[in-house]
Amino acid sequence: MWLVFTIEFYLHVDLGYLGIYPRQITGLIGIVMAPMLHGNFNHLVSNTIPLIVLGGSIYFFYPPIATRVFMYAYMFTNILVWIFGRSFYHIGASGLIYALASFLVFYGFFKGNFKSVIISAIVIIIYGSMAEGIFHLDDRISWESHLMGAIVGLVSAFTFRNR
Repeated sequence: MWLVFTIEFYLHVDLGYLGIYPRQITGLIGIVMAPMLHGNFNHLVSNTIPLIVLGGSIYFFYPPIATRVFMYAYMFTNILVWIFGRSFYHIGASGLIYALASFLVFYGFFKGNFKSVIISAIVIIIYGSMAEGIFHLDDRISWESHLMGAIVGLVSAFTFRNR
């Protein structure tokens, strides 16, 4: 994310056209690229910190399933945005962040062990206000990424509950 932003900044280019553009063949590249693209420095920073905290938590607490959870969150969230999103370029890592947060919350409920429930509670306390972002009415914000990420996180938590 930081490398792409640095390239954009120093070369004075806008790579936003590589974001997800729903239901267009040219928008398919966004499934891979969108989480690496950010509209400005504040957008980049606001995605970096939760990505490190939530991604790091998954890899620290659940290493046997972490890579699969991360890849599901990354790919399936963006595929769903490509299918169901509004017709504009969706960029940023917030869909991935919502998927990781949702996974951590719901995994604790589905798993039911002490450690997972405590992790769920901590994520709710720290990131619980993210739920508002699913219903964001600002046309410039991809609430679809937020919603699809939350759904992918929930489904992933259910899928991996016995692992």
